[in-house]
Amino acid sequence: KKQNINGECDSSRIGVAIGDFVLDLSVIDDAGLLTLDSVSRTKCFHKETLNTFMSLGLPVWREVRHAIQKLLSSEEPALRDNPALRAKALIPMSEVQMQLPAAVGDYTDFYASKDHASNCGKLFGRQDNPLLDNWKSLPVGYHGRSSSIVVSDTDVLRPKGQLRPTEAPPTMEPSRACDFELEMGFFVGVGNPLGHPIDINNARDHIFGMVLLNDWSARDIQKYEYIPLGPFGAKNFATSISPWVVTLDALAPFSVPATPQDLAPVLPYLTPLLPRTTFNVTLQVSVLPELSARPPSVVCTSNLQNLYWTCEQMLSHHTVTGCNMRPGDLFGSGTISGPEASSRGCMLEASWGGSMPVLLEHEGEHRVYLEDGDTVTLSGYAQADGYRVGFGDCRGKLLPSC
Repeated sequence: KKQNINGECDSSRIGVAIGDFVLDLSVIDDAGLLTLDSVSRTKCFHKETLNTFMSLGLPVWREVRHAIQKLLSSEEPALRDNPALRAKALIPMSEVQMQLPAAVGDYTDFYASKDHASNCGKLFGRQDNPLLDNWKSLPVGYHGRSSSIVVSDTDVLRPKGQLRPTEAPPTMEPSRACDFELEMGFFVGVGNPLGHPIDINNARDHIFGMVLLNDWSARDIQKYEYIPLGPFGAKNFATSISPWVVTLDALAPFSVPATPQDLAPVLPYLTPLLPRTTFNVTLQVSVLPELSARPPSVVCTSNLQNLYWTCEQMLSHHTVTGCNMRPGDLFGSGTISGPEASSRGCMLEASWGGSMPVLLEHEGEHRVYLEDGDTVTLSGYAQADGYRVGFGDCRGKLLPSC
């Protein structure tokens, strides 16, 4: 949304980040500079979300990307030599209010990092066998709540729930163990009909792009409720995502081999014909206590490469039963932890279940879990020689329980 001079907002529409500006694609479309029948017919860039554009498929996504690149080229006069159109189409980022990029119909969160799953297994008492057999054979996941997905810079209330830290009966009170989870999310573009799984070899064509994702968690609520069906209230109160979606074509220059899968045989439906790949995306989490005058403290640095299961494998496994996907469906990777202590992607791991407080760079402050007033910021970027693609920030402030 663009703010007007009274501080009010116009209607939402689709834009592309260009440095410190946003290119308003509805203006470019109205000017006749996107000469694609599917774009003009659907008016997809005048919509409030990306869902319609997502549904048009990879060939159209690529055509639009190439058209925008050409339009922004120094050799292309259509925008370069039209100051009135430039002034209307290029909006300063500071004047824009970001929205959720898609209307999320369904949300599924996975558990795809070997180091995260191993650390959690050890913390939950499985020292000798931290990874269960099913984890080695398939991407483990669960269905989350799409209704509580919020865009970056949305405050999050500390949740209440049943706690049972001792053998005494449970009590209802605010969580004492609120946590962040460093994840990446990906949006489904074109879906699949009910009863028709997505083939692993075509899965990437169904993925529109990626965002940063913080799956806020309440560990003490989770501890009591999760047996036997997994987390429920501990995970349903908020999931924050970054507003900018980075397409897989934009990430293609940063493609790298995926983590070898050597823990157990992988079944054919999860084994592509070509070697598995992922992207070299550096990820970071920082925490800023309320009223602090110092910069945020970095508490984790990780990388998308630390996932054992790829996005394509998650999508193919989710649909192997015949489950249908729809444009705008969101998948979370699960916490992305690496092998070093500095790459543990949540406070549960970083503080080792509360036994090792994490020191912040704020006059000796430390954290076991998040405190009221803490602002958590996820950031991410892919870097090559002289070339960087950023994801922006995924930020949220934890407020006291109501």
